[in-house]
Amino acid sequence: MGFVPSLPAEPVIASLRAPIAEAGGYAWFSHSTFGEDGPTIDAADAAARAVLDWLDSVVGPDGSVGPDGSVGPHGQPDAPSVGLLGFSQGGAMVLQLMRTDPARFAYGVQLSGYVVAGRSAGDDELARIRPPVFWARGTADTVIEPRAIARTIAWLPEHARADIRVYDGLTHGISPEELVDVSAFIRSRL
Repeated sequence: MGFVPSLPAEPVIASLRAPIAEAGGYAWFSHSTFGEDGPTIDAADAAARAVLDWLDSVVGPDGSVGPDGSVGPHGQPDAPSVGLLGFSQGGAMVLQLMRTDPARFAYGVQLSGYVVAGRSAGDDELARIRPPVFWARGTADTVIEPRAIARTIAWLPEHARADIRVYDGLTHGISPEELVDVSAFIRSRL
């Protein structure tokens, strides 16, 4: 949430904390679910389903009031569009959410993330819709495995209208220049 002031002011922003307490922080996928290529598709699907269930409780899949009668933040009964933004595993969640429910999201912003290996049920529909996705990473990121980067480079242009940015010297983090680009990308979607 620290970089929210750098984003456009118009959208309502919700920041979800990953549910798994691990390694002094929180994760979307436990390292116990990791194989040679990162988290399993089953672990990614389960995490995405949990987020979609939460989103359904706040704003229904069609943008209506949630099934429990709740309304969105600030009393808004609907969400004309929902965009996603995530960093690292949260970035992987951006694409997994789009793969799980392809028509639901207007755009995705993935920062220092990757696509989870394996096939998801919504991949063909996502490839047909091809929503806009901003994918940014740094050349000095040693956290995301090179094979995950290569997989994302191959997968993303087939499934989205990809705006791919690579920041020279950036480690596993977010740079001020990147925030300017992310803000411009989101503003162009409003």
